[in-house]
Amino acid sequence: QLQASGGGLVQAGGSLRLACVASGSAISSFPMGWFRQAPGKERELVAAISVLGSTNYPNSVKDRFTISRDNAKSALYLQMSNLKPEDTAIYYCAANSRARFSGTIYVGPGEYNSWGQGTLVTVSS
Repeated sequence: QLQASGGGLVQAGGSLRLACVASGSAISSFPMGWFRQAPGKERELVAAISVLGSTNYPNSVKDRFTISRDNAKSALYLQMSNLKPEDTAIYYCAANSRARFSGTIYVGPGEYNSWGQGTLVTVSS
């Protein structure tokens, strides 16, 4: 089970750090990702990390967002900086529990089968 937190209201140019804590399983064993969904839009990837620590970001957030994990705490993080109004969305953490120990980075939402409840990020202009 995944529990996301850390969302909130921030001004453009500000920063937030999202956290996702896994219970009942070791987060280090699975490919993980952060997705977001804005009203009327499809869910999209913002960051993914493989079991080996390789990362992937879309161009829209590259150099602004950083995904990381703390295996000892079974936690996944998303550090977001220089936030823009278009970053406003509900952010979800996800795990691909079917790809345990896989070194592959998964970028499609359909490739993930375990999802947190979402945390709202609102960026004001």
